[in-house]
Amino acid sequence: MLQLRPNCECCDRDLPTDSPDVLICSFECTFCRDCAEQRLSGRCPNCGGELLQRPRRPAAKLLNAPASTTRVHAALPCTSA
Repeated sequence: MLQLRPNCECCDRDLPTDSPDVLICSFECTFCRDCAEQRLSGRCPNCGGELLQRPRRPAAKLLNAPASTTRVHAALPCTSA
């Protein structure tokens, strides 16, 4: 099950679970659309994988399968791989 991380790993911006502007790689590294497109050229800086829109979990399902509250933020400047 996807973790639905709460923030962008680059800029630490809050990312609501229902936002269409959240992109992830196959390892669930999570980025806002601005960082993914403008800073990362659509590639994950951690694995080099493609960044795609994160699926949105229906609100009713969030009750039993809530989003993660653990924030992940890059220690180094966020640049493309």
